[in-house]
Parts: sequence; C-alpha cells; structure tokens
Amino acid sequence: MAETFINDIAFIKALKKGESNAYTFLVDNYHHKLCVYAYGLTNNHDLSEDIVQNVFIKIWKHRLKLKDDFSIKGYLYRSVYNEFIDQYRKQKSVVSLEKKYIDALSYIVEDEKDNSLIKLIAIVKQEIEKLPPKCKQTFLLSKKEGLTNMEIAEYLNISVKSVEAHITKAFSILRKTMGNKVNGILFLLFDQQFLLEKTK
Repeated sequence: MAETFINDIAFIKALKKGESNAYTFLVDNYHHKLCVYAYGLTNNHDLSEDIVQNVFIKIWKHRLKLKDDFSIKGYLYRSVYNEFIDQYRKQKSVVSLEKKYIDALSYIVEDEKDNSLIKLIAIVKQEIEKLPPKCKQTFLLSKKEGLTNMEIAEYLNISVKSVEAHITKAFSILRKTMGNKVNGILFLLFDQQFLLEKTK
C-alpha cells in the first residue's frame, strides 16, 4: 500500500530526513501529472520523461534546502518549467530564443495551476480550427511551417498584403479568447517545435 502523509509539512520533513517512502510518495503521486505537463511544453514524450526525472533527482539531492511550509505541488510544476527552459538553453541553435517568449511562458506558468496549461493549448488548437479557411491556411503556413509572407503569397497566389491581413485577423481572433497569453501558447504549439526540428 502506498505511503500517505497528512499534509505537505509532514511529507517535506520525511523527504528531508531521506526516508525512501517519501521519495516513493513523490514519484507515485506526481510523476504522471508532471509528465503530462512537460509534454504540453515539449510535445516530446522522451524529453518529458527526462525533464521530470531530472526534477525528481534535483529535489532528492537538494532536499535539505526545502522549506517545511511551502506548496510542493507548485514547486514541482515550477521546477518542470525551469528544467524545460534549461533544456533549450543547452541547445546551440536555441541561443536566439527570444526573451519575449520566455516572458510569455513565465506569465502563463505564474498564472496557471496544475494542468491548466494543457487546457489552454487545447483551446488555442480549437480556435485555430474555427478560423475562416483562407485565414487558417495562411496562419498555419506562417506559424507551423515557418514560411515567410512572400513565400505564402507565392504559394497561395495572393498578395503579400492579403497574407498580412489574414495573419493579423487570426491573431485578433485568438487574442479575443486568450488575451496576452496567446503568444506564449503559440510558441509552445509551433515555434519551439520548429526550433527542435532545426536542431536535428
């Protein structure tokens, strides 16, 4: 039977003492949830597992520094997010990862709890699907495929101004639903995956 603790304080104290049942409790209760959260950030199962494993290892190594009276859940999600950012900074071609994306992601993570980020991503996907056909096609060619406005114009046989208008309209529609979070969510959906493809 899995070990349980009456509250976070009891759990943290047991963890700091190096009790194996505390580490088992940590993994049993948070591994799956954190992997789901990490997958929402990376869109990569193996990388998600690595990130969560690294978080658990770091917590165990630095357990004596943990404060008794803090939320372990919030700490774990923040640690996964930080590990996600660290993974990108280790990749040479991602040195140019723009600060605005980091800020956007920080804003989302600060504001959202548990797996709400996964829900936000799902909502954006749904909203993109609802875009007018031409608007959706243009937007995906830009964000998902990484084409320039000129390349899109040539591919769709329309003017560059029309391309710009479709993309502007798409952003306007998405912002009505997501507000300032839309840039960070779109980065998670498209830009970070595009950067990963470039590193292969």
